[in-house]
Amino acid sequence: MPVDEGEVTQLARIAKALADPIRLKMLGVLGEGRGCCEFPDPATRKVPGAGTPAGICVCEFQEQFGLGQSRTSYHLRILREAGLVSEETRGKWTFYELDREAATAALRAFGELVSPADPMRPTEPMRSTAPARSAGPVRSTDPGEPR
Repeated sequence: MPVDEGEVTQLARIAKALADPIRLKMLGVLGEGRGCCEFPDPATRKVPGAGTPAGICVCEFQEQFGLGQSRTSYHLRILREAGLVSEETRGKWTFYELDREAATAALRAFGELVSPADPMRPTEPMRSTAPARSAGPVRSTDPGEPR
């Protein structure tokens, strides 16, 4: 189990980054790379620089997920601050790439965090701790919605 305060803080930052379905989908796209979604060749968009960027552009995430530029950039910033992605800027274009080494290290650290203290003790199968749902109607807690 990590005892270093800096390591625990970083794990919390990573957990926050992984706690959003859009960011998880973004990581999935980044894991598959440019070939996953029939992204256009960056050269057709007149991206400056030599060679094809390895990452995926903010505008491509916008198209893939139907998000605005600011929301897309926000999600990518959270992933970058967690250390899960790296960025390459070319002129006005920013490309993001999964940092596979950092992602692997994060998964390993989470595993160590939750591993049993006694390696000889058998682990129990995963079970849900979510409360049972009631059969009654679900009411919104949003004060702007009618009750």
